[in-house]
Amino acid sequence: MEQADNILMAYLRVTQHMSQMMRGYFGQMNLTFPQALVLTVLGEEGPVPISVLAERTGSANSTISGIVDRLERLELAVRRRSQVDRRVIYVEATEKYHSLHDRARTDVISYFNSLMSGVSEADQELVASALTRLDEILTQKVEAGGGSLAVNSGSQTKKTGPAGA
Repeated sequence: MEQADNILMAYLRVTQHMSQMMRGYFGQMNLTFPQALVLTVLGEEGPVPISVLAERTGSANSTISGIVDRLERLELAVRRRSQVDRRVIYVEATEKYHSLHDRARTDVISYFNSLMSGVSEADQELVASALTRLDEILTQKVEAGGGSLAVNSGSQTKKTGPAGA
C-alpha cells in the first residue's frame, strides 16, 4: 500500500509541475488553461457540439458555452449550426487557432526535449514505460466501469467522475 501512495504522490507532483508550466505558457498567449483544453479537443476531434465538448473536458454545457464565447472573441473558434438538425450547434477551431497550435506544439515539444536532454536514454525509457503502463491500467479501469472514485462520508458513499462531478 505504501508503494501505491508513493506512485500517487509522484504522479500528482508531476501533474502539478506540467499544469503550472502549461498555464504559464498559455497565459503568455492570453489563454486560460480551460480555453486551451477546449481548443485541444477541437483540434483533435474537429467540429463538435457543445455537449460533446462539455463531456470531453468534464465541464458543464454552460461553462463550455462561456469558454467558447471568449474563444470566438479571440477568433480561435466559431459556432456553426448543423445543416441536418438546426437545433444542434457545432464548435470548430479557426485557421488562427491552427496557426497558434502549430507554434505551441513546436514550443512544448522543444521545451520537453530540452528537459529530457539531461536524462539518460535508459531513464527516459523507464519513465515512458511506467507512464504508458499507468495509462493502460487507468484506461482498463475506466473501460471496466470503475473509473469513478467512491467517497466514503460516514454511512453514505458518493461517487465522483473524472471532473469531480
